Amino acid sequence: MAEGLLCVGLGTVDILARPVESLPETEAVEFVDALRLDPAGTAGGMAIVASCLGVRTRLCSAVGDDATGKLARLVYQERGIDVSLLATVPDMPTSTTLIAIKRDGRRSRFHLHGASLKLELGEEAFAAARSVKYLHYGAIGAPQLDGGAGAELAAAARKAGALVTCDMVLRPNGLEELRRVLPFVDFFMPNCEEALRVSGRATLAEAGHFFRDLGAASCIIKDGPRGSLLVAREGCTRVPAHMIEPVDTTSCGDSYCAGLIAALDRGRPLSEACRFASAVAALVASGVGTLGLLEGFEQADEFRRRTPLREVRR
Repeated sequence: MAEGLLCVGLGTVDILARPVESLPETEAVEFVDALRLDPAGTAGGMAIVASCLGVRTRLCSAVGDDATGKLARLVYQERGIDVSLLATVPDMPTSTTLIAIKRDGRRSRFHLHGASLKLELGEEAFAAARSVKYLHYGAIGAPQLDGGAGAELAAAARKAGALVTCDMVLRPNGLEELRRVLPFVDFFMPNCEEALRVSGRATLAEAGHFFRDLGAASCIIKDGPRGSLLVAREGCTRVPAHMIEPVDTTSCGDSYCAGLIAALDRGRPLSEACRFASAVAALVASGVGTLGLLEGFEQADEFRRRTPLREVRR
């Protein structure tokens, strides 16, 4: 019987500092309240949050052979994530992002591409995709995968009966790869900026229908403090966000995707799974780093029940 989740795509390490209102003058020192180093990314961050929520998780990504990559691998293992498909790329640094967070949650980012760009999919990855209950594909724009292996992996997982979700890292060639991948995707989950930019549409509803026309069975557009928009065959449904004061929104999108799968894995209906995903994202946004204040499934479910919702914007 198929079980568990395979996360495929970007694995980075985030170095986060908060609060940083401006860069200090040369040689000056500013003190911060929080400084963290966390594995993250559309696959790496997704894997950490999903594992925290009790989903058996395997990661297919790549790190460098540097100290950062060794540390990331260790953290994944300590979180109970299967890293047998986490490649080490010789003579390359690990993909890393330096993030300066203002008190209101806004961020400035400095990114080093690194080893994730060299991710390849071998037969072991295809065998894993055929054996899992869920595949999350977060490698749109990966130069080694676009144009072939990525769509083939999603197709293989879907044919074997997996539920396939997809997120993206916005790249110039993203739309062409989406045309290849989305016919094998059950839930495409971009954020609002990605959805509008890639689709060229004026509203999120129009963007959601655009991606459904490309082949996605359903589209869930993550819309920050305005919640999310589910665009399915039955129509469009707004899912409200929780009323919180955001501290760090860096991993909110990845955590929403993980929350959706964790809830579906426990048999929750789709509407409730979207609500649970919003609660997970809110807990992550309430602290610094990939997990923020998230502790586990039961805590997130209690948060979902007790925390007020923002007014739904139609």
